[in-house]
Amino acid sequence: MSNLRFMRTFVAVARLGSFSEAADHVGLSQAAVSLQMRALEQEFGRELFDRCGRLALLNTAGQELLPEIKKLLDMYDHIRRPGQPDGQFQGQLTIGAIVSCMSILARIVSQLKTEHPGLGIRLVAGKSSELAQKLEHGDVDAAFVVSMGKRPASVRWSLLQREPLRLIVGASVKGNDPRQILANYPFLRFDRTQHTGRQIDRVLQKLGVIPDDFLELNAIEQILGLVRDEVGVTVLPLLHTMTWGARSDLRTVILPDKLGSLTRDVGLIEARNSRQQKITNAILDRYKQLVASTFS
Repeated sequence: MSNLRFMRTFVAVARLGSFSEAADHVGLSQAAVSLQMRALEQEFGRELFDRCGRLALLNTAGQELLPEIKKLLDMYDHIRRPGQPDGQFQGQLTIGAIVSCMSILARIVSQLKTEHPGLGIRLVAGKSSELAQKLEHGDVDAAFVVSMGKRPASVRWSLLQREPLRLIVGASVKGNDPRQILANYPFLRFDRTQHTGRQIDRVLQKLGVIPDDFLELNAIEQILGLVRDEVGVTVLPLLHTMTWGARSDLRTVILPDKLGSLTRDVGLIEARNSRQQKITNAILDRYKQLVASTFS
């Protein structure tokens, strides 16, 4: 049992990169963490860290051992978990989500926790890149994110929605020529440090347009609010959580040529060997059903 505790501490040190930060995370003193790691190195017969000042980074042996230790801990946690009654979900999960998915996800999780008293789910909001890192480090069990291209083989991806990219303008803006509109109105830009922002930037480049940038934000809903207030125009994905056809305050303009088929893909990522896939599959199915019934 002590070795299992040491291995959990090892995972914390591997993720946080120092004994002191890991000590705060696992509720031990720094000296205790250091002693545990020395004991673990003696147990495995090799050094596992490159120690430099306050840093403790995994060396090659530690990096090779980390996935095996995670797998062992997952197996132990599964053995300890009591059997689930028929039709009931049990266990503890942490699920991440980008802001545009959080409202629907919270409704679904609230329903599931009422229906399954033995199920505990904690929600965490964040950017897609941040949530992908949290999944890699074991801080979340699954996350609703924007697809950012190639994923590790250890990650399972389930598509939720494809959101087409469109030029979005206020109700008073006339015309359907994207280049002309972008040339004549201030541009409200989505954060270029994010995948979606870089995707939009490539669209503008292919259009041959250098827009009159007015501001840059990392909040789609806030940008849409400014477009409604006639502050400017924008290029954004059509959020699947909005009923676009029924809106009178915003107008969408299709981009020319192949640009009109570009999409922001939103989906669920989780470890391919996750033992909680029955729960995440249920959440994904309910999410799709709720979107179809509410926003179609």
